Amino acid sequence: MTKLLQNFVKTLFKIRIKWVTVVLPVVILGVFFFLVTVNNVFTETYDIERFSSAKETIHSPITIENEQETQRKTRETVQAVEDRFDISTETTEEQVEYVEEIFDAIEKLEAEEVKNLPESPSENNAGVMPSQVKVQRLKQILSPEITEEVNDGVFYELVEVSPQVRIEGKEMFVASLKEVLRNGVRVENIQSGIAKMEQDIKYSNISDSLKEALVKLSEFAVVENSFFDVEKTMDARKDAASSVEPVVIRAGEIIVREGQVITNEYYQDLKLAGLLDKERNVYPVIGLALLIFLIISVVGYEMNLLSKGNHLDKGKIASIILISFIVVALMKVVSMITVPVSQLFFAVPVALGALLVKQLLSERFAIVLSILYAILGSIIFNEQIPGALNIEAGIYFFFSQMAGIIFLSDVKDRLAILKAGAGVTAINIIIVVLFLFLSFEKYSLGDLLIHSGFGVASAFLSAVLAIGLLPIFETGLGILSDIKLLSLASPNQPLLRKILTESPGTYHHSVMVANLSESACEVIGANGLLARVGAYYHDIGKTVRPHYFIENQLSISNPHDIIEPRQSAEIIINHPYDGAAMLKKHKLPKEIINIAMQHHGTTLLKYFYYKEKESNRYVKENNFRYPGPKPQTKEAAIICICDSVEAAVRSLNEPTEEKIEEIVSSIVNDRLMDGQLNECPLTLMELDKVHQTICKSLKGIFHSRIQYPMKEAK
Repeated sequence: MTKLLQNFVKTLFKIRIKWVTVVLPVVILGVFFFLVTVNNVFTETYDIERFSSAKETIHSPITIENEQETQRKTRETVQAVEDRFDISTETTEEQVEYVEEIFDAIEKLEAEEVKNLPESPSENNAGVMPSQVKVQRLKQILSPEITEEVNDGVFYELVEVSPQVRIEGKEMFVASLKEVLRNGVRVENIQSGIAKMEQDIKYSNISDSLKEALVKLSEFAVVENSFFDVEKTMDARKDAASSVEPVVIRAGEIIVREGQVITNEYYQDLKLAGLLDKERNVYPVIGLALLIFLIISVVGYEMNLLSKGNHLDKGKIASIILISFIVVALMKVVSMITVPVSQLFFAVPVALGALLVKQLLSERFAIVLSILYAILGSIIFNEQIPGALNIEAGIYFFFSQMAGIIFLSDVKDRLAILKAGAGVTAINIIIVVLFLFLSFEKYSLGDLLIHSGFGVASAFLSAVLAIGLLPIFETGLGILSDIKLLSLASPNQPLLRKILTESPGTYHHSVMVANLSESACEVIGANGLLARVGAYYHDIGKTVRPHYFIENQLSISNPHDIIEPRQSAEIIINHPYDGAAMLKKHKLPKEIINIAMQHHGTTLLKYFYYKEKESNRYVKENNFRYPGPKPQTKEAAIICICDSVEAAVRSLNEPTEEKIEEIVSSIVNDRLMDGQLNECPLTLMELDKVHQTICKSLKGIFHSRIQYPMKEAK
């Protein structure tokens, strides 16, 4: 029952720790992100009545189609389409053939008349056919469609004129008829077609005696030959309807200006844009809340990973919140500046966040936050148009931050940040030029220089602000960055000079441990630089009584030979804690202090324990053990192993590869079996890699050397 209660208490404690370290910071970030971006999706609504005057100029917050206006425009366009008619070529040819038939028949009758003329001209009018007879004969040979429609008077007039005049009249009449019929004659414009032919006949050069007959003949010749085509008309109306552009209210477009009367048209546009509907305005806010939830979920997941690896403390939590506040606030402030240049986002020093996060936390976390900051930036710079994202701003922010992460490598001092700033400058300019080339708009050289200048300013400010803020985060929040570690590794550091001058043997031992620890950490993905610097300082406590440690006993007797084993053990056991006190006094990072305090864990001082046991069989083992704590991190655990291994191997007279392998295996197994590695996150697979790496490094250091012959004295 007691065990169950203890487990329950432990579970509650873990939940509380998780709430404080992950959930609460994520909630704070979510609330901040929401408050900063809510006005970018939440549009103002207006209480406006029809036919009142607008008190201010109102812009459309969204792009939306006015379907009612589009339908009206389509309807008007369709109604404006004229009916389509199909001209019958058969009817045209038929009417022309009828006319030609009349003239051809008259010519045939005249040809027969000439054939029947007597050979002697003395015979008076013998064989000449009277006009009345010609008309009768003509009606007999013509088609019924002609004789039923054409008046006999037309035939009389045609047969009375001379053949030459008739031929000229025929040519003119047929040409005019073809032109009229070719253009199409509908039932409602037959008279206009006839009038057109009458005009052609009237102003032609033919004989006046023939004109009247041809005018009457045109009433027969001109008929309807253009008929309504349903399919063509419907196709034309469909084409017209599809060609109508939708009536769209564009985002940012002015719906009504200040002082204008709110007509019914303006009122409908305001209603359509959702500027009169307060309930509708809630949906974009819900969408934003969901997006913020997804963003903080990713942040929470990454923070949880750091927490599981014991890489998340109060300082790092505070740095995540503060950096996010700074970056997002900078975006918001710049977005609120009203200038003629719309691409002012180019000037935002967004790479600042990536530079700081990579230095203070990790590269992975910097990449994740870069993506999330880019998403937030695309919302902040959407010109307060709900549902819109400024993709250009998002792309620019993403690549600018990624450039900072990529170029911030091989960090040796704070100048590395300026070098990264130079790389960010180049990427910023490339992105600016890219956007200008992709745009359909024409940009002048001045525009290119202005926008590129914004990109340069962004990179410069990012680097300068990162250099200025980094010491504040390191000191104020107690976060250890690579730059801080490199500065602590300098031989000019007072504590390192103290080790070198007061206990040179310990200094040499620390450097050897640092080399071994760094290579072992790097092979398993731990922080090799932290291990190196921690190893430099791990034995700083030996400077309190340097001569009580064998590596500093040069040409002097061992003071432990004249004191009791218990006193010796007390002096030796105190050095990690003396060192931790000295490090705290000089305000070194807690990671270095923890390594100094944990590098012996709770191991047993076997030499003095067994020496005491020779004279005191009731000696307690706990009196000869370090009080701990055991190593809590991979780096501390590796230094714990390397510290013992280096001292043991250095004590060998002839360190062969076999002996090195044996000693390293013995110490690793001893630490493992003694439970010294129980509280650190080292896995057995990682421990095996550490073992192999230490052996390889030691074999390289203590390799066999050529024994040079000594010169014999003569």
